Amino acid sequence: MLASRAETSAADEARRRTESLTRIVVRPIGSPTALGLYGLATGTLVLAGQQLDWVGISEQKSLGLLLIAFPFLTQLLASIWGFLARDAVAGTAMGLLALTWLSIGLVEFSSDPGSTSDALGLLLLASATAMALTGLIASLSKIGVALVFITASIRFALGAIHQLTGSAAWEDAAGIVGVVLFALAIYVAFAAELEDAQGRTVLPLGRRMRGSLAVVGSLEEQMKHAPNEAGVRQTL
Repeated sequence: MLASRAETSAADEARRRTESLTRIVVRPIGSPTALGLYGLATGTLVLAGQQLDWVGISEQKSLGLLLIAFPFLTQLLASIWGFLARDAVAGTAMGLLALTWLSIGLVEFSSDPGSTSDALGLLLLASATAMALTGLIASLSKIGVALVFITASIRFALGAIHQLTGSAAWEDAAGIVGVVLFALAIYVAFAAELEDAQGRTVLPLGRRMRGSLAVVGSLEEQMKHAPNEAGVRQTL
C-alpha cells in the first residue's frame, strides 16, 4: 500500500515537472481562408461560364489551364497554411477543392471539346461526398463556411451526374448552382478578410462554439486543448 502511494506520488511529481518544463511554441500566421474562398469563387464562376454557354466550346483547353493556374494553386496554398494554423477542417476542405479543380482542369485540357468523362463523374461524386461531410463538421463552428462547403458539394454532385449521363439539363443545373456558390464564396471571403482586418466580426459568419471562442475567447481558453492537438500529441 505504501509502495503504491509512493509510486503515485512519484508519477504526479514527474508529470508536474514535465508540464513545468514543456513549452508549446505557436507561430502566428495570417488566415488563409479568404485566399482559398476567392480561389473557389473564381473556379466555380469560370466553370459555370462553360456550363451555361457563356464561354465558347472552343475555349475548353484554355478553361482547363485557368482552373489549374488559379483555383488549384490558391486553394492548395490555403490548404497548406490551414493545416499550419491548426485548422484541420479548413485545411482538408481546401485540399479537396484544390485537387478537384486540378482534376477538372486536366480533363478539360486533354479531352475533346464538348465530351464528358465517366471517370471524372465518379471523382466528382467522391469529392461531393467528402465536401458534404466536411461541411457538416464545419457547421459545428462556422455556419457561413459550412454553407460554402455544402453548396460546393451540391455543385460537384450535379456536375458528376452531367458527366455520367451527358444530360444538358444537369449541366445547366450545375452551372446555376455554380453561380450561387460564387456569390456565397465571395461574401464569406470578404467577411473573413474584413474580420481579420478589423480584429472583430463585422459581417456575420455564423461563428459559434469553438468558432466564436477563436475570436472572443482569451488566450488561455483557446490554448486549453493545445497539448492534445496534432503536432503536439504523441501520435496523430
